[in-house]
Amino acid sequence: MTTTDATSTRTSPSTSTSTIGYAPERPARLQWAQLAPDVYKAMIRLDTAAKQGLDHRLYELVKIRASQINHCAFCVDMHSKDAIAAGESVERVVQLSAWDESRHFYTEKEVAALELTEAVTVLTDGFVPDEVYERAAKHFEEAELAQLISAIAVINAWNRFGVSFRMAPGHHQPAQHAGGHK
Repeated sequence: MTTTDATSTRTSPSTSTSTIGYAPERPARLQWAQLAPDVYKAMIRLDTAAKQGLDHRLYELVKIRASQINHCAFCVDMHSKDAIAAGESVERVVQLSAWDESRHFYTEKEVAALELTEAVTVLTDGFVPDEVYERAAKHFEEAELAQLISAIAVINAWNRFGVSFRMAPGHHQPAQHAGGHK
């Protein structure tokens, strides 16, 4: 939704067009991809390298969870849409913010990845606890674990760009960027 006023027209499949007052969309602070294109292109390459060998659905769950923690609405929007477009269930995406109370929606491997995502993302709580790392190491071979930690680090970097430059959620179309973080 791109709008400069607080009114937007929305159409629902089950209702007619109606006018609903939404808060205005906040504009981006900078168009960083245009102003720092080499950094942006390097991030795309880093993102592509980090996801190698990881299950795509797991990768999207990790990206959504880190983005939720970092309050990056742009990335939450993008990766939720990408996950659903890739076949992830809406229910699992919705429950992700409360995964610890909804463990029965996820495999043990996914739970270990989500736990590791939280530990790597929230470093202000201290170091990644040994027990969290060891649980992840039981479910991931060393190379895959290295890729997972790389993917977590990369989405955290993307989140910092998204939040700092105030990138607006709601505009991403999964078909435009299948599998990428653009």
